[in-house]
Amino acid sequence: MSSIQAENRKSLMLFSGRAFPELAEEIGGVLGVRPTPMDAYDFANGEIFVRYRESVRGCDAFVVESMSSPVNKWMMESLIMVDALKRGSAKRITVVLPFYPYARQDKKHKGREPISARLMADLYKTAGADRILTVDLHTAQVQGFFDGPVDHLFAMNLLAEYVEEKWGDRPITVVAPDSGRVRVAERWTDRLGGCPLAFIHKTRDPMKPNQIVANRVVGDVEGRVCIIVDDMIDTGGTIVRAAEILFDEGAADVVVAATHAILSDPATERLHNSKISEVVVTNTLPLPAQKVLDKITVLSIAPLIARAIREVFDDGSVTTLFGGLS
Repeated sequence: MSSIQAENRKSLMLFSGRAFPELAEEIGGVLGVRPTPMDAYDFANGEIFVRYRESVRGCDAFVVESMSSPVNKWMMESLIMVDALKRGSAKRITVVLPFYPYARQDKKHKGREPISARLMADLYKTAGADRILTVDLHTAQVQGFFDGPVDHLFAMNLLAEYVEEKWGDRPITVVAPDSGRVRVAERWTDRLGGCPLAFIHKTRDPMKPNQIVANRVVGDVEGRVCIIVDDMIDTGGTIVRAAEILFDEGAADVVVAATHAILSDPATERLHNSKISEVVVTNTLPLPAQKVLDKITVLSIAPLIARAIREVFDDGSVTTLFGGLS
């Protein structure tokens, strides 16, 4: 091979932030690519330093950062990683965000409020990102905030396959925890062969975040295994209250299927004390040992992300690969 051919050959390089390196390692294992070694540390005042130990010139770079707590620290680290790649002459930079930061702040509810999800997209673009790859955005409109391609992956098939295998021999009703999740729940009913759909009618006090007042069930749940589907579990209040109402309406079992296990306190305690039979989540975010429960099942999102990265690298179609949903 000539030197010119060698220079023009595409090179996939994977880069991992410090938030959840195990996920990046797993993604790399599927791809057959190890994350590129880098030096990363915090100065005494909290500022972050990053330097790659290998040349990144001309590479197709994929930066993996899971936005677990503290979100702001890992957000800043990922921006610095992108900037370092840009200044190191990487050819194309894709930021892999299994959980998109600030996704719930996607619109103004009242005057003088920010649209922080848009700000995150602007920051990545300014840092030098060419593309974003993410999983189960809180609202699909966030895709339009980034000035460039956004590959929006869905964990539904991964979660639904597990639910079918574990609970498919019993009558199932898919439950949306609120009216805003009904469209997602409809996709689940189609995926599970047209099973019934129900949703929880609830009200939320806009002045009190993470506090829900659930009212009633719309749909038939009596004697059925109710699968509550959502994109995330944060403090667990919504999910646990929905489960209580479903049991009051005669549900036989309640199973929760969600992509992002944020599990802010007191979520673990709430789930442990609830009558919920199983909570099925993915590893888009790390699950600390102190938050592991017997009723929590974690499925790996790494193969899905790895396949998407391969399609992006090969200039293939992510939409075709994932059934036209992305």
